[in-house]
Amino acid sequence: MEVKACRMCGRLFNYIAGPPRCPACSDALEKKFQEVKAYIWDHRTATLQEISDENDVSVGQLRQWVREERLSFTDESPVGLECEMCGATVKTGRFCNNCKGKINQNLSSLIKKDEEVKSKDYNDHKNKMRYLK
Repeated sequence: MEVKACRMCGRLFNYIAGPPRCPACSDALEKKFQEVKAYIWDHRTATLQEISDENDVSVGQLRQWVREERLSFTDESPVGLECEMCGATVKTGRFCNNCKGKINQNLSSLIKKDEEVKSKDYNDHKNKMRYLK
């Protein structure tokens, strides 16, 4: 465990993991998140700027919550971020559904290739003669 200064208030705290925020600032940010979530539920067509102004939260923080998939917006909402791969509009997360599918497919094919290589290596060595020294 190390001691760090909180990124939000500057107080020193015992840092374990995650963003460098003290427990008090983390609790305050979580409370603010719950307020924003309730506001979005009641005002489904609000823009990011309106949400930011009404809840005293930065637009950057709102974007981060959307990228982390903590916040999502309905199809009727004007809020949308760009997919990090293709630039399509997404309502939550970092990637659109098409790009998520491509990433999943690529990872699946890599895992499959890795399993094939491992089984091939095992089978190649299985039938060889061994010598004891």
